[in-house]
Amino acid sequence: MKNPLANLMQQAQKMQETLKKAQDELAELQVQGESGGGLVKIVMTGRKVVVKVSLDDSLLKEDRDMLEDLVAAAINDAVNKVNALKQEKMASLTGGFELPPGFKLPF
Repeated sequence: MKNPLANLMQQAQKMQETLKKAQDELAELQVQGESGGGLVKIVMTGRKVVVKVSLDDSLLKEDRDMLEDLVAAAINDAVNKVNALKQEKMASLTGGFELPPGFKLPF
């Protein structure tokens, strides 16, 4: 019969490998944030790196403050989508297991 501690360590190592794989998969995903009814679009990776910004030509004739607000809103939309995607992925890996308050996973 195996040592219970060794068994627990083996399970912890397997979970760590699974989490690392999920982290790598999420980092490669891309989400699109939008604002202004699609006039501003931001493409962001799972690492929250903006890789593309698209502005509708009609916005270039508009007020600068409005354009800046729309870009900020699109970035925030993309960040929220990345966070939701990560939370969904982690919930599927942990079977909905809730972590203690303040405890964060490695990503």
